[in-house]
Amino acid sequence: MESKREVFQTMVKRFGLLNKNSCMVGGQEITLVQSHILYEIDKRPAPSMQEVAETLGIDISTFSRQIQTLAKMNMVQKKPSSTDKRIFLLTLTTEGKFVAGAVNESMEQHLDEIFSHLSPFEQETVLHSMKVLNEAMAKSLVCCKPIFK
Repeated sequence: MESKREVFQTMVKRFGLLNKNSCMVGGQEITLVQSHILYEIDKRPAPSMQEVAETLGIDISTFSRQIQTLAKMNMVQKKPSSTDKRIFLLTLTTEGKFVAGAVNESMEQHLDEIFSHLSPFEQETVLHSMKVLNEAMAKSLVCCKPIFK
């Protein structure tokens, strides 16, 4: 019988390969971290840099460099908050929205293909189990919190 670590490691490796293959948009390479950043910015209205960095578990200096790169690629805009000039808010440009949408669509297609090999009951069971696992990880003292709230 495979250990919990073996099952989890195999899933993470396979999903990592899936992520790696899904981050080429319009001839432009988007790193896995950049795709996660675009996704998180797209999910909320003008989040702060600190909010997105904390959600992804990235230290603010590393995150700031990623934002600079995405700004140079014309995908992200960084503007000071009108209420506190020390806080910078992030929004996607038109190109950033296109790339985020294209990566999201690609991931959905990959996941649909993977899930097509499961019965509807198995699909529901896997999704439920993943939600339960995410909740347990959020409560864990040894896990990378606060990735999912």
